[in-house]
Amino acid sequence: MADSSAIQSASSIQADYMKLLVTQLQNQNPLEPMDNNQMASQLAQLSQLGQTEQLNLKFAEALATSQRSYAAALVGKEISFAFTDDAGDTQFASGTVAGIITQGDSINLQVGDYTIGLNDVLMVR
Repeated sequence: MADSSAIQSASSIQADYMKLLVTQLQNQNPLEPMDNNQMASQLAQLSQLGQTEQLNLKFAEALATSQRSYAAALVGKEISFAFTDDAGDTQFASGTVAGIITQGDSINLQVGDYTIGLNDVLMVR
């Protein structure tokens, strides 16, 4: 996963572009001005990037809400799940979901002595 501090947001990129554009306009050759169509196209692309970034954030929020709701619905239900044992082998077990553990973006289920991720659930009874 990419380091979030290294990724610029669309608004940051747009602000940097506007600074660059103003500098270019101030220093352009009056006999060979910049192409207005190219500037308009670049601004439209930056606007679209910002809208896409906002849409991605909304989808991420909706997914997180959906996952929390799914996890809450599993409390009290018997599930079958996969886990990796100390030897690195995949094992299967069943049990009743006793609770939910959230840590940051991670949502885990407490099943007996096991703490498992939502992705490890194979069947719900």
